[in-house]
Amino acid sequence: MKALVSNDDGITASGIFAAKKAVDDLCDTYVVAPERQQSGIGHALTLYEPLRINDYTLKDGSKGYGVSGTPTDAVTIGLFKILNEKPDLMISGINTGYNIGKAELTTSGTLGAALEAASFGIPTIAISQEVTRDDIKFENGENEIDFSFAGKMLKKLAKIILKKGLPEGIDLLNVNIPENPVNEEFEVVKLGKRMYVPEIDIRLDPREKPYYWIGGDPYDSDEPGTDGYELRKAHKTTITPLTIDMTGDMSLLKEWLD
Repeated sequence: MKALVSNDDGITASGIFAAKKAVDDLCDTYVVAPERQQSGIGHALTLYEPLRINDYTLKDGSKGYGVSGTPTDAVTIGLFKILNEKPDLMISGINTGYNIGKAELTTSGTLGAALEAASFGIPTIAISQEVTRDDIKFENGENEIDFSFAGKMLKKLAKIILKKGLPEGIDLLNVNIPENPVNEEFEVVKLGKRMYVPEIDIRLDPREKPYYWIGGDPYDSDEPGTDGYELRKAHKTTITPLTIDMTGDMSLLKEWLD
């Protein structure tokens, strides 16, 4: 069996090595990821400039492939150039920082990579870990986060998928690991409304002209059963089944048009 491992934090990120390590004894792993931090790039594909693939030596001495593009680029190259066949499993992560809610789902590079793999019928896990330190969320390279619990939960889930695949009608799983987990169980949840409440900071450049910096504060979910509430307030490992088909109720639209 084979697994493709990618992310949006970059080929040298601590989380992607933790993901590889978690499933190394379950299947052959192929690490193909962006060379640099790509958080917030979503499902973007590079079409107007060339891409390069560079070999990397990972911490365990194994080989990885760094792609000079987006997470979607990395997955595409991984599937159609490095592996040349569909793997049995695709893992995107382990991301530094959670990926929750409906609003930012398609802006996440972690989910972008996962959606690309899932669109080819590959059982896919997007996995992220909550961190409270903003200064390390968007850095390149290694960090000091302990991904051991996330790795344990990832391995547990990967074993199930490699044994029996995903349930009918589910294309991928979005998993979020709390910083201080209360147990080793998966809490099946729905998507909450948002991950962040946007804030736009206006600053002045040296010539006194304004520029804008998009940021945000975490959305304070008060709805039990959603990913944001169960992860951030109940400190549970959340798992949300996702489908790629975003088609709404066609019958309602037909009625509306009449």
